[in-house]
Amino acid sequence: ERVRAVDVSARDRRRKRIAKIDSALRRSDGGSYGDCEVTGDPISLKRLEARPIATLSLGAQERHERRERVYRDD
Repeated sequence: ERVRAVDVSARDRRRKRIAKIDSALRRSDGGSYGDCEVTGDPISLKRLEARPIATLSLGAQERHERRERVYRDD
C-alpha cells in the first residue's frame, strides 16, 4: 500500500509539473511570460533561470508564502 501511495504521489507531482510547463508555454506564446501574475511587474531573469515556470515575482511569492503560513496556523 505504501509503494502504491508513493507512485500515486509521484504521478500527481509530474502531472502538476507538466501543467505548469504548459501554462508557461502558453504565457510565452501570449507574450506575458516573465510577468508577475499579481503585480504585472517583470519577474527577474535570475528567478526565471532558477524556476522557469515561476508565475510570481520574488516579492509576490514571499507574500503568498507568508499568507499560507498564517492560514495554516489557524
